[in-house]
Amino acid sequence: MKNDTKRCLDRSGQDREITTDEKNTVAGVTETANPSANNAAKGSSRRKFLGQVGAALTGGVVLGKAALASAQSNNPALGDGNGISAPRRVTDPRVGRSFVIRATTATKEALIPVPPHTTNGDEERYHDKSGTYSKAILQDGIGLVNLNAFQSFKRALNSGNPADFEHIILGGPRTLNGPQGGLAFGLEGSDAVQFGNAPSPNNQENVVIVPPAPALASAAYGTELVELYWASLLRDVAFTDYVSNQTAAQAAQELSGMPSYAGPRDSHGRVTPALLFRGGYPGETIGPYISQLCVVPSFFGAQQMDQQMFTYAAGIDYMTDPTTFQQVQNGIDTGLRNQLDPQARYLHDGRGLGAYTHVDVLYQAYFTAYLVLNTLRVPVNPGNPYVGSRTQNGFGTFGQPDFAATVAAVAGFALNSVWYQKWYIHLRHRPESGGAIVRQILTGHGGTLGGHPNSNVLNSTAVQMSFTRYGDYFLSQAFPEGSPTHPAYPTGHGVVAGACITILKFFFDGNFVIPNPVVPSSDGLSIGPYTGGDAGQITVNGELNKLAHNVSFGHGIYPGIHWRSDTDSSIQLGEAVAISILQDRALTYNERFTVSFTKIDGTTATISNQ
Repeated sequence: MKNDTKRCLDRSGQDREITTDEKNTVAGVTETANPSANNAAKGSSRRKFLGQVGAALTGGVVLGKAALASAQSNNPALGDGNGISAPRRVTDPRVGRSFVIRATTATKEALIPVPPHTTNGDEERYHDKSGTYSKAILQDGIGLVNLNAFQSFKRALNSGNPADFEHIILGGPRTLNGPQGGLAFGLEGSDAVQFGNAPSPNNQENVVIVPPAPALASAAYGTELVELYWASLLRDVAFTDYVSNQTAAQAAQELSGMPSYAGPRDSHGRVTPALLFRGGYPGETIGPYISQLCVVPSFFGAQQMDQQMFTYAAGIDYMTDPTTFQQVQNGIDTGLRNQLDPQARYLHDGRGLGAYTHVDVLYQAYFTAYLVLNTLRVPVNPGNPYVGSRTQNGFGTFGQPDFAATVAAVAGFALNSVWYQKWYIHLRHRPESGGAIVRQILTGHGGTLGGHPNSNVLNSTAVQMSFTRYGDYFLSQAFPEGSPTHPAYPTGHGVVAGACITILKFFFDGNFVIPNPVVPSSDGLSIGPYTGGDAGQITVNGELNKLAHNVSFGHGIYPGIHWRSDTDSSIQLGEAVAISILQDRALTYNERFTVSFTKIDGTTATISNQ
């Protein structure tokens, strides 16, 4: 009998013919098994493969509670009658149970549908790629990538072949920041391809996880760029001084008049100076701008941690002239370096937050928060199985080593998940590129570019004030090298933030009210009592939400290297990744538990193995 043939990508990424007889083997799942995966992966054979496995498995057994109970039982038969069991050669009951837990969680994850992956369309819209990420790839002019070089870049992304990445045509010695990390697989939680432009109900998320980023010509894009210009002008103003600062007042007034502004507003619909550059999750507009978890002194074992930081000297900004801008876009070192402020200070302004996140370990702020929560004697989550135990306390499970290690572990999974979105889906360019387009248009060179932003940024007061300060229309940067050499959307700091605060909410009581809150002085040299009328409303959950935006906005908005939407979407993605991992890990605990916590949208997530 003649076998039908279809085209597919094999494990090496090579196109070949397969027969109908091969379709049921893991290596031979066809491209037609899950059509949405083809659009999602954008040429990555490894990601197509995973998405297709989920569709192929739908004809088999879907494991329910009986299989989960069997995985945790002491029954040597291990899963008989439930569709999954240990290999026959496995005779040790514990090894068999371990296998069933792994196979059960892997099967459940593989059955999660692959959502649409929708971009903002700018890459296809502009032939010159002026709306697409191309930093460090050879440039032909301000805002213009060399198209042959860009094709070498896309060839590597589409193939996923490590050798093709070595043939990308760069403009200088600076290299691209880890694009192959987006192709890594994790052995816990949902795969990166399973998050996209849709809710993720399997991971308790009922909002869209990764919507398309605002397009270059949209009002939302222009508004985000206006916000970035204001943030650059306020880098050296203490957060506590915003309410009396004239520039902050002008920023609030202009952003209040922009319907597409995505930040919080007061009850009258206004952006006030006190609300500038804040996030909108529950608790974020309560208390000081800086989270208590960034400033309360703590201990790392016996090591004192006063939470003072060395930051960069005020008033020194970069990439405000055509020469250095173009050098940086080509990946050429300008020879300029950040100048340190010799005085250690508490985080109290935008430049300080930028300096901290310029060199931090990505989960550093959340590990520090874990230490501070212990210093503040915050109780564990009420669902912790050892609450009320007369004979035991948690340690390697539901105890301090588990708390600390899980915060670090989830950061790595989340980072690779967002790297997939950055490199293989969205390729959103950096704000410095958006500022360059504004500059070209306002200096009469806009005819060289295919992309034009909305008039709301071209007519912005912030852009004109920036020109007055720097003598050009570029968006000033806090770092001499500008942004990192990877695409903007979503952001690594944001996804790690969302993942790590979710872990801390899982382990600690998020409703605990933080006693004796403090606030840094306007020079950052000291901290003192916070005496605002809302001092008694500052909770752990609110400060964790605030911490996520402090760090991600501190890394992105104040230095000028990320858009607001980069952070907001990535925090949501990080939370979803963490929930997916916690759901998998629930089966690995011997303790029976049900833990609930409040998500960033104010709804409740529940993790249980009962």
